[in-house]
Formats: sequence, structure tokens, C-alpha cells
Amino acid sequence: MRVQTILNRVQKQPGFVYGAVRLGQARGTLVIEVEIRPRANHRLTCAGCAQPGPGYDTLAPRRFEFVPLWGIPVFFLYAMRRVQCRTCGVRVEAVPWAAGKHHLTTTYAWFLARWAKRLSWTEVAAAFRTTWEHVFRSVEMAVTWGQEHRDLTGITAIGIDEIQWRRGHTYLTLVYQLDAGGKRLLWLGEHRTVKTLLRFFRWLGQERRAALRFICSDMWKPYLRVVAKKAGHTLHILDRFHIMSHMSKAIDEVRAKEARDLKAHGYAPVLTHTRWLLLKRPEHLTEKQEPRPASPSCCATTCGRSGATSCGKTSSSSGPTCPPPGPGGSWTAGARAPCGPRSSP
Repeated sequence: MRVQTILNRVQKQPGFVYGAVRLGQARGTLVIEVEIRPRANHRLTCAGCAQPGPGYDTLAPRRFEFVPLWGIPVFFLYAMRRVQCRTCGVRVEAVPWAAGKHHLTTTYAWFLARWAKRLSWTEVAAAFRTTWEHVFRSVEMAVTWGQEHRDLTGITAIGIDEIQWRRGHTYLTLVYQLDAGGKRLLWLGEHRTVKTLLRFFRWLGQERRAALRFICSDMWKPYLRVVAKKAGHTLHILDRFHIMSHMSKAIDEVRAKEARDLKAHGYAPVLTHTRWLLLKRPEHLTEKQEPRPASPSCCATTCGRSGATSCGKTSSSSGPTCPPPGPGGSWTAGARAPCGPRSSP
């Protein structure tokens, strides 16, 4: 089977025919060169306005990169003609395999863009013996086409997040569609400020914004303010990870404050070394972190009232005291002495 037969089966060019096919060398690499020539009755079309017009002249042959065959780069060779257009003047003709002044065929650009979804752009360029710039242009073409043909109807759930971009604290704001029938990236903007997210809602439009029912985001304050202002009618679902992170931070701050207060009033440091006892799940505690069996502690602390430690017993003569360890209670990990004042008998 000849190469012309394969190309005619998979990539027909209306108004043009494939000519001679030969093996050549380009920068020390074996390549396949395929000549293309116009049909005798083919009418020239202006690349600017897509209107037919008479021929003006013929330019030097140009190379167009096509999908490799058997790992060998393939190039179309064609001498572009110029059209005497009544509207645009003298313009180059339109060809079905490429657009504008691009040296990549449209088929090859889509081929690279699909592979760029699976590999890095550098790896795609190395695998198919092309340049990083060609991969970038292919992805840009695919994104532009997607933006022009996307359907924004039926969006009821979106997610807002940010990713770090470049070095330092430079971020991009990403907005995704999270509906059951379709999950996709809707919008991307530089930075993660109030102005950034306001631009998204202006782009979305008032009608589509009113159709939103659910918004999911983290607890970044600029996002919270904009969502409350522009989409207050929706159910705003916060990221569970950030909720637990804030809760754990608050618990640790209370523990540290209570530990300082106990030390300042002369009590035994029962809350020292108890950070992970309060923050970890019970099944994740180590032997040193597990509570020791004892009577309930009597320090009237915030941690105790929250259930982390117990308290409440006082002595009328010597102030807060704590009975000796015994069955039925629990000490926090690291509590090596009763929690009453060190001066107590």
C-alpha cells in the first residue's frame, strides 16, 4: 500500500491531490516529504474573507508538518498561491490542511493537543520530534476552539479553588463546573483576590448566576466575601479540610493558653505534651499519647469543659485538689502529678 493511498483514506484534501512521496533528510533526521498540488478546476479562495478570486502569483514551496508515520516526521510540500481579492486585496489562498501562517497542519495540532493532556509539553515535543513552541500553539488552538464552542447552559454547581503558579506566592483562581452530568474547567484568572473572582461572576452573567444552586470553596476570605455578595442565594459548601484545620488550630490555641494559666497559678502542668491527644483520632494515638486510667481531673479549664479533660472538684480548705489515680476516670497524657497547687498538702 502506498503512502498516497493511506493519506487519501485518512486525510482527504478537497480541491487538492497528493503527488510524489519521497524520503529526505532534514537536520540529519530521516523525513517523509509529500508533495501537494491543486486540481486543475480548483478555484482559489481568499484566506481573509473566504471569497473566490483570480490568481495573482505563486510563492516558494512551504513545508507543513503532519502526523508522523512509523516515528518518521511527515511534511507536506506546497507552493502557496496568492489571490487578487476584491475585498482584501492581494492575499494568500486558503488551504484545507492549515490555517493562516501556521506551519503545523490542523490535524497534527489536534494530535499534539490531545497528547498534551496526558504528558508534559516537553515530553510531547520530545516524543514526536517537534518543538515545545509547536505543542504550545496546538494547545492554544484547542483552548480557543473550546472557548468558542462551549455551552454554558445548565450550570447549577461550581467549585472555586486556587493553585500556585510560578515561584513565590503567585496564584491562579480556577472555577470548575461540578454538575453530575458534566465536570470541566470553566474559567481561570490570575491571582486570588476579590477582583479576580468578581471578574468571573461578571463573565458568567446575571442570568447564569441566578441559576446556580451550589458553590463549593475553601475558607479563603476574598472568596467568601464575593460568594456572599454575588451568589448569596446558593448553598455555599465549605471544604471540610479547611474547617477541620481551623478547628484544630483553635483547640491548640485554647490548650496552650490554659497550660500557661495553670503554670502561672501554680498548678501542675497537666496539659503539657497533650497537643496530639486533643487533635488526633483515638485510633491513631501512640502508647505515650493514650489517656492513663485515673480519677477525673479537677481543673476548671476550657479544655476540660470541652471534654478533653474533666474538672469540677474543689476543697474548701486548700483550693482545687485532685484525688489520687484510681479506676473510673482518665488523666490526660503526660499528667504526672495531681492538678492542685504545688503548695497543697
